[in-house]
Formats: sequence, structure tokens, C-alpha cells
Amino acid sequence: MIFDEYSIKSLVRPIPDFPKAGVTFRDITPLYQSPRAMRMVADSLIQRYVESPITHIAAIDARGFLLGSVLAYELNKPLILVRKAGKLPADVISETYSSEYGDCVVEMHRDALKGGEQVLLLDDLIATGGTFLAAARLVKQLGGNVYEAGAIIDLPDLGGSRKMQDADIPTYTLCAFELDE
Repeated sequence: MIFDEYSIKSLVRPIPDFPKAGVTFRDITPLYQSPRAMRMVADSLIQRYVESPITHIAAIDARGFLLGSVLAYELNKPLILVRKAGKLPADVISETYSSEYGDCVVEMHRDALKGGEQVLLLDDLIATGGTFLAAARLVKQLGGNVYEAGAIIDLPDLGGSRKMQDADIPTYTLCAFELDE
């Protein structure tokens, strides 16, 4: 398999009307079922960040954990979990945001950062940008800086990557899907 945007896209399964009518869910499980494709995705992200100034990786619940743990291990960086409300056991800070599914809350451990860190935010896709923007606010509350928001997929028609760029958060994705794809 030659690795490029089109081979990634061929391994992302569209699920119409999930989790609600009118939403096309982009299922990355077929990508993870291909060891070669998963290695190529991970290697592409590792190569992008290996010489970057990032000090921490903040992986977003839950599919971001899959990539985040691999990158944290390979880049020898601390992994921060950005979780849905009520999932972290210690003292947390919280942010509420709106998504295409409704209002949500994400949390991060209060002691995850000390201040001045360069943090890579990581998830499987950028949709409306709500989760990434909430995670960025958590990082900033703790004195960290968001280096970049990285993902496998961008859904540009939903405007999330544009909102993040407007908030001075650079974005990087391996592929994009238009609404009609």
C-alpha cells in the first residue's frame, strides 16, 4: 500500500445517521485493523513532531488516546489525558463546549502541567473544533502553550479547523472529507 491521503480515506468507513440523523460518522476502526496503515499514520505523525519543540502530548477522549499513547511512547513525551467529565480520579479543571451532538464537558488533571510547556493536542478528527478548543483552554489555564492540534481527519465543512486557526491554534491533518464524500 502506498501511503497517501487517498489510501487513508479508503480505510475510513462512513456511517450515515450515526449517532443521530444527518451526521455521517467517520469510523477509523478499519484503519486500525490494518497494521501497515496504522504504522504509516503513526510514522507520519512521529516524523512531523520528532524535531519539534513539543514537551507534552494531550490526547483527547477517546480515539485520541489511540494515537496519543503511540506518539508519547515514540517521542518520549509525557501523555496528558483530556477526558469526558467524571472519568479522571484526581483534582481536575473543566471546560464546557458545544459539539455537533450537544453540550459536553472535558477535564484534565490540575497537575498535568506546571507552566510554559509546548503541548500537542491530538485526536482522530477535527469536526466543529469544540473539543480541541476546550482542550486548548484547559492547557492555557494551566500555563501551557498549544503548539498544534493534530488529527488523522479534517471535516472542513464543519468549520472546526478554521475556528482553531482563528484562535491561533495551528492544525495538521493527514486527510480531509467534504460533507458529500
